[in-house]
Amino acid sequence: MTRALRTVARRLRSLPRPHTLRARLTAGLVVLLAVSCAAVGVAAVVELDGFLTGRLDQQLTEVGTQFPASLEHKGQTLTDHDADDRERGDTRRQAPHTFGARLVNGVVTNSGVVPADKDDTTTDLKVPLTARDRRELAGVPAGGTARTIHLSALGKYRVLAAKGRDGDVMITGLPLESVEAAVHRLETVAAIVFGAALLITGFAGALWVRWSLRPLSRVAATATRVSELPLASGEVALPPRAPESDPRSEVGQVAGAFNRMLGHVEDALTHRHASEERLRSFAADASHELRTPVASIRGHAELALLHPDPVPPKVTRALERIEAESARMGVMVDEMLLLARLDAGRPLERRPVDLTRLVLDAIADARAAGPDHRWALELPEEPVTVTGDAHRLQQVLANLLANARLHTPVGTTVTVSVEAGAEATSLVVHDDGPGVPVEVQPGVFERFTRADRRRTEGKGGGAGLGLSIVAAVTEAHGGSVQLESRPGATTFTVKLPPGGTT
Repeated sequence: MTRALRTVARRLRSLPRPHTLRARLTAGLVVLLAVSCAAVGVAAVVELDGFLTGRLDQQLTEVGTQFPASLEHKGQTLTDHDADDRERGDTRRQAPHTFGARLVNGVVTNSGVVPADKDDTTTDLKVPLTARDRRELAGVPAGGTARTIHLSALGKYRVLAAKGRDGDVMITGLPLESVEAAVHRLETVAAIVFGAALLITGFAGALWVRWSLRPLSRVAATATRVSELPLASGEVALPPRAPESDPRSEVGQVAGAFNRMLGHVEDALTHRHASEERLRSFAADASHELRTPVASIRGHAELALLHPDPVPPKVTRALERIEAESARMGVMVDEMLLLARLDAGRPLERRPVDLTRLVLDAIADARAAGPDHRWALELPEEPVTVTGDAHRLQQVLANLLANARLHTPVGTTVTVSVEAGAEATSLVVHDDGPGVPVEVQPGVFERFTRADRRRTEGKGGGAGLGLSIVAAVTEAHGGSVQLESRPGATTFTVKLPPGGTT
């Protein structure tokens, strides 16, 4: 029994389960109705079977032992000499197919059955009994309640035993065929009616659930549209609010809470965008304003170094540091101003650019700046042309090569390759250096991200804006940049739209 239950449980778990709330509610409604219908059907069938069986038992009690008592005569046919009139009289008073048997000391001595046509005087009353039939008849207690047995030649019978006058046992039985036919008919009718009710209820329930959950579907559609919006930066226009339904219902409460949440999100995005705009404006204005004083400081330092009069060594060293730091500050100011302009959506030039020529020039500059590195090229035979801003793309190449030079040891091989594809034009900068630290990789394209200062000491490391400029310029061209790094292999891949279209 336990094994069978486990098998049924496994089969139920293997059945496909509904995923949507609508399907689950409809399936639950149908299952509950099916259980109710099954309970009603089983109760009706059991009650009808018990009622009809009780009526049959009552009929057995009323019939008594008249028919099995008549079987004590030796004659067993309706044409048998002296007992003919008595037998015919007894059988005519019995219902068709009534069974009778006489037992003496637990052994069946006589048995018979009333024919369907009680006026038939030629039909033999005797019933052929098997050994199993005789054992079942012997097991019926005299004076007890009626019980059901199965006779091989007749089928199921309801029998009742009583003690005879001579110490024998008389058994009377009535067929259960009429009871079983009525029960089976009720089962068929119940199955048809309940099956039709389940189909109609399932269809109507699906429509009702769909109509009831329509506001929730609208909330889900609105949430889907919101999830597809780029919320990281820039101005965001949220879609219209989800239609609200009755606030007294759970669905209406969900819709109302969702709309209020969207309102809070919209306010937060508006404040965030305004803050970003103020920050961009401040960065652009500050960078613009700082360019002149920084250039002035650098100019005065250079002028002081050109003075013909003798200058103390300490003063000369101080002027040289002022010149170097003012030059570095000037580069940083220019980079911040460029980022501020890109953030503001300042359009770039859109002209045909020979990417192959840019790579050749950038490698030449890199060799001059890092003679201790090995610089390699992998270029296609035909020139590769894209549409964009030549100066900014040159800056992308310069920053990537400078990043490889500053963050790798002497003797590192840096390879630049260009590949023109159908979906994108790829510019790849690969080196076999120690790689980018794992903790730095997630934010490598963010501003002011710096690697370990010990690895760039003495190499003139920047302020951490180079790779952020690479990402910003690439995105402004409608492309993307990716990093893959592990010890011994670091690859920056810049992808631009094919043919230079954006």
